[in-house]
Amino acid sequence: MSTKVSNGEIKQKNLSVISFCLFSAWNLSFLFEGQVLYSIIESAQIDGTAPALVKAAVLTVFIGLFTSGFLVKKQVAAKVTMIISIFVCIAGSLIFYLPFSILWYISIISIAYFSSLFLASWGFYFKTNFISEERFKTAADILIYSNILMIIINVLTVSTSGYIGLPITIIALAGTLPFLFRLEPHIDEKAFSKINNTELTQPITIISKPFILLSLFILIITINSGLMYQVVNPAFVHFKLLTAYYWSIPYILALLILRNIPTGINKTYVLYIAIAMIGLSYILFMWLDRSVISYLLINTLMLGAFGVCDLFWWSILGSYLDFLDNAAQVLGIGLSMNVLGIFVGGAIGNKITSLENPYFIASIVALVVIFAVLIIFPILYIELNRHLKNHEFLMKFTDLPKNKQDKTMLKLKNIKQLTEREVEVVTMLLRGYTYKAIAENLFITENTIKYHVKNIYQKLEVKSKMELIKMFVDNKEY
Repeated sequence: MSTKVSNGEIKQKNLSVISFCLFSAWNLSFLFEGQVLYSIIESAQIDGTAPALVKAAVLTVFIGLFTSGFLVKKQVAAKVTMIISIFVCIAGSLIFYLPFSILWYISIISIAYFSSLFLASWGFYFKTNFISEERFKTAADILIYSNILMIIINVLTVSTSGYIGLPITIIALAGTLPFLFRLEPHIDEKAFSKINNTELTQPITIISKPFILLSLFILIITINSGLMYQVVNPAFVHFKLLTAYYWSIPYILALLILRNIPTGINKTYVLYIAIAMIGLSYILFMWLDRSVISYLLINTLMLGAFGVCDLFWWSILGSYLDFLDNAAQVLGIGLSMNVLGIFVGGAIGNKITSLENPYFIASIVALVVIFAVLIIFPILYIELNRHLKNHEFLMKFTDLPKNKQDKTMLKLKNIKQLTEREVEVVTMLLRGYTYKAIAENLFITENTIKYHVKNIYQKLEVKSKMELIKMFVDNKEY
């Protein structure tokens, strides 16, 4: 079923992506372990203060993201919150032109909290401006563009000073405002949540098993990111310009490749490869020297893998937006787990750096983390397949070649005596259509669709859509 997209809808999509990317450029370059912040601290000759400021920022961002859903519950409120956040972050950033004082701590906590509200609030636009099938590529786009802007700012900062990079980040913040003002609230926020609920075998909530498992996965996998910030990056700090230019390039390339992988390739295997790449990068970090070649090899593996993992959980969060009303809560909690993972990894890294053989110990910790991820992921995968219909990282009927689909459907019709209408319904279910979309396409009511589905499940001896998908993907019987 094709859907015609109006110019107004395309405009709203672009506005929401640009606003997020400009804000993220400031966030990544300055607030969140940013090169600009570290450079300003270095220029102010208060190096001992850097860890405290960074910890205050990260902890406040975590608290803000985790609690944002209790403060921002509607899209109209989200837009107001985002605009206020921009003004607070601009004012707070300007404080760093003043000599070091307690104001720096007040500023970093204030902008950290409001930046988290902005990020979580943007979830409403991620939900209403993009249909479920678009969010995978949208997540890739915002991660790619945000990191490209960050690289540009980081290179300028390293080549000059933090006081040159800071106004650029402030300009990015201010540039967000014209796009934010033109964003429009969707006419029916709840419609997006209700579209797919009829297909859920179990209701999804923030405290449901699949979402808790996803949050745990994000937390654990990003512990290795925290180790990277505190142990791996400092080990190559003598290549200042190279690290500024190259650091995020593998991350961006991995996202570009994954974004454009043909639908027929099972991206689950790509995720397993990425997890293996993280392990290999830390093994190499343990064994190799601190040369340019070592840096290029380790960083390419590590950041490329992080790109794949980030896109995985970002896109899964995007899928959950269809089933939960409060988009700020979904995105906020998901991102808060990422921040908490980085904080925990950083705290472990700080302890490790004071020990003998810190590189060896950090690598062993990273490998333990990967082992934990490999235990959790199969359980998470099963839960996600049970609840999410049609996601890039999950198995689905449309991954099968067209001739295999047709052959399987023909055998199924003959063996299980499905009617022509039931075959149509099965085909559309497996291709990710909702009950509502099937009804509109076949010009029948949703109740009739439910009746057909009940008969189909009885004939095929399955109890859920996941079992139906598995039957076709495994193709053991048919």
